[in-house]
Amino acid sequence: MRHHSNMRKLSRTRRGRTALLRGLAVALFTHGKIVTTEAKARELRPFAEKLITAGKAGTVAARRLIASALGEPKPEIVQKLVDEISVAHKDRPGGYTRIIKMGRSQAGRDEAVIELV
Repeated sequence: MRHHSNMRKLSRTRRGRTALLRGLAVALFTHGKIVTTEAKARELRPFAEKLITAGKAGTVAARRLIASALGEPKPEIVQKLVDEISVAHKDRPGGYTRIIKMGRSQAGRDEAVIELV
Protein backbone atom coordinates (compact mmCIF):
# COMPACT_ATOMS: atom_id res chain seq x y z
CA MET A 1 0.00 0.00 0.00
CA ARG A 2 1.15 3.53 -0.70
CA HIS A 3 -0.25 5.29 2.34
CA HIS A 4 1.56 8.56 3.11
CA SER A 5 4.08 8.11 0.31
CA ASN A 6 3.08 11.02 -1.86
CA MET A 7 6.52 11.98 -3.18
CA ARG A 8 7.47 11.15 -6.74
CA LYS A 9 10.42 8.80 -7.02
CA LEU A 10 11.70 10.35 -10.27
CA SER A 11 13.45 7.04 -11.12
CA ARG A 12 16.07 7.69 -8.44
CA THR A 13 17.13 6.39 -5.07
CA ARG A 14 16.43 8.47 -1.98
CA ARG A 15 19.94 9.91 -2.01
CA GLY A 16 19.65 10.69 -5.71
CA ARG A 17 16.34 12.49 -5.21
CA THR A 18 17.79 14.51 -2.34
CA ALA A 19 20.80 15.53 -4.43
CA LEU A 20 18.54 16.42 -7.37
CA LEU A 21 16.23 18.62 -5.28
CA ARG A 22 19.18 20.36 -3.63
CA GLY A 23 20.76 21.11 -6.99
CA LEU A 24 17.50 22.36 -8.49
CA ALA A 25 16.82 24.56 -5.45
CA VAL A 26 20.30 26.11 -5.57
CA ALA A 27 19.84 26.81 -9.30
CA LEU A 28 16.40 28.33 -8.66
CA PHE A 29 17.70 30.62 -5.92
CA THR A 30 20.74 31.59 -7.98
CA HIS A 31 18.99 32.34 -11.28
CA GLY A 32 15.41 33.01 -10.19
CA LYS A 33 14.01 30.80 -12.96
CA ILE A 34 14.89 27.36 -14.34
CA VAL A 35 13.56 25.03 -17.04
CA THR A 36 13.05 21.41 -16.00
CA THR A 37 10.52 18.62 -16.34
CA GLU A 38 7.04 19.15 -14.96
CA ALA A 39 7.40 16.34 -12.39
CA LYS A 40 10.67 17.76 -11.06
CA ALA A 41 9.17 21.24 -10.86
CA ARG A 42 6.20 19.94 -8.86
CA GLU A 43 8.54 18.20 -6.43
CA LEU A 44 10.78 21.25 -6.14
CA ARG A 45 7.98 23.67 -5.29
CA PRO A 46 7.26 22.60 -1.67
CA PHE A 47 10.97 22.07 -0.96
CA ALA A 48 11.88 25.59 -2.10
CA GLU A 49 8.89 27.29 -0.49
CA LYS A 50 9.68 25.80 2.92
CA LEU A 51 13.21 27.17 2.66
CA ILE A 52 11.95 30.65 1.74
CA THR A 53 9.54 30.57 4.68
CA ALA A 54 12.38 29.55 7.00
CA GLY A 55 14.50 32.37 5.62
CA LYS A 56 11.89 34.94 6.63
CA ALA A 57 12.99 34.58 10.26
CA GLY A 58 16.47 35.79 9.35
CA THR A 59 18.03 34.18 12.43
CA VAL A 60 21.25 32.24 12.64
CA ALA A 61 19.23 29.08 13.26
CA ALA A 62 17.26 29.69 10.06
CA ARG A 63 20.46 30.16 8.09
CA ARG A 64 21.85 26.90 9.46
CA LEU A 65 18.62 25.05 8.65
CA ILE A 66 18.74 26.35 5.07
CA ALA A 67 22.41 25.46 4.68
CA SER A 68 21.72 21.97 5.98
CA ALA A 69 18.72 21.44 3.70
CA LEU A 70 20.71 22.61 0.67
CA GLY A 71 23.68 20.40 1.56
CA GLU A 72 26.02 23.12 2.82
CA PRO A 73 26.18 25.22 -0.36
CA LYS A 74 28.23 28.32 -0.83
CA PRO A 75 27.48 30.92 1.85
CA GLU A 76 26.47 33.42 -0.86
CA ILE A 77 23.41 31.32 -1.74
CA VAL A 78 22.17 31.18 1.86
CA GLN A 79 22.84 34.91 2.23
CA LYS A 80 20.94 35.70 -0.98
CA LEU A 81 18.00 33.55 0.11
CA VAL A 82 17.73 35.15 3.54
CA ASP A 83 18.67 38.76 2.70
CA GLU A 84 17.06 39.20 -0.72
CA ILE A 85 14.51 36.54 -1.64
CA SER A 86 12.87 36.12 1.78
CA VAL A 87 12.79 39.87 2.37
CA ALA A 88 11.07 40.40 -1.00
CA HIS A 89 8.33 37.95 0.09
CA LYS A 90 8.00 39.23 3.67
CA ASP A 91 4.31 40.15 3.38
CA ARG A 92 3.36 37.16 1.23
CA PRO A 93 1.82 34.23 3.19
CA GLY A 94 3.02 31.57 0.73
CA GLY A 95 3.03 30.75 -2.96
CA TYR A 96 6.51 32.05 -3.70
CA THR A 97 6.97 30.05 -6.90
CA ARG A 98 5.13 29.76 -10.19
CA ILE A 99 5.13 26.76 -12.54
CA ILE A 100 4.44 27.44 -16.22
CA LYS A 101 3.94 24.42 -18.44
CA MET A 102 5.79 24.54 -21.77
CA GLY A 103 4.45 21.36 -23.36
CA ARG A 104 6.37 18.46 -24.82
CA SER A 105 10.03 18.80 -25.69
CA GLN A 106 11.80 17.14 -28.60
CA ALA A 107 12.85 14.34 -26.24
CA GLY A 108 9.20 13.63 -25.43
CA ARG A 109 9.00 14.88 -21.86
CA ASP A 110 6.67 17.50 -20.42
CA GLU A 111 8.77 20.57 -19.70
CA ALA A 112 7.96 23.41 -17.33
CA VAL A 113 9.49 26.66 -16.09
CA ILE A 114 9.58 27.18 -12.33
CA GLU A 115 10.29 30.73 -11.23
CA LEU A 116 10.19 32.89 -8.14
CA VAL A 117 7.19 35.21 -8.07
